[in-house]
Amino acid sequence: MVITELAELSGIPAPTIKYYVREGLLPAGERVGGNRTEYDESHAHRLKLIRAMLEVGKLSIGAISGVLAVLDDPDTTIVDTFDIAQRALSRDTVSGISRGSDAALERVDGVLDRAGWTDCADNPGREIAARVVDAFDRAGHPLPDSYLDAYAASAQRMAEADLGAIAELADPTDMAELMVVGTVLGDTLSAGLRRIAQAYITTERRIS
Repeated sequence: MVITELAELSGIPAPTIKYYVREGLLPAGERVGGNRTEYDESHAHRLKLIRAMLEVGKLSIGAISGVLAVLDDPDTTIVDTFDIAQRALSRDTVSGISRGSDAALERVDGVLDRAGWTDCADNPGREIAARVVDAFDRAGHPLPDSYLDAYAASAQRMAEADLGAIAELADPTDMAELMVVGTVLGDTLSAGLRRIAQAYITTERRIS
């Protein structure tokens, strides 16, 4: 297909597609003579990934580039893909909040210990959680351990759902893509369902 057809299929304007090619997010099409360049279904699939990470995941072009580089590396194992993707995705998470304090990091480490999450001290989520703990403190609403532990238990159930979906796939490329897309979109899905649950619980408990 030519770029106009790719634009119609993906819903992304041709100039934007060309920009993605220049930025290295999208492989160039195949030159077939003159000014004609052809694209295929792999380009349409990549555009869907880019669009999801931009519009739903709210990632920067730089973060998307890092994630896609991981997916395109045939020598990266599934475990390494998940680790690298998490770190790339975490660069855009909780923006505008300063580095977590030592006190907040200590509290998060306590959560990890109580949850039985071993060998997780260097995971980027530790720093993200610490920054959020500090933000709650600055807002005048320090979080009790019971609150943090409840969130950890919920996070474990969500992680089990993520990995369960990945385990059902046979193709390593599909597994790697779902790791990345699930990490990005799962955060947004979690936020949406949490808001619905808050509204439901508020009504059930008649909180006013």
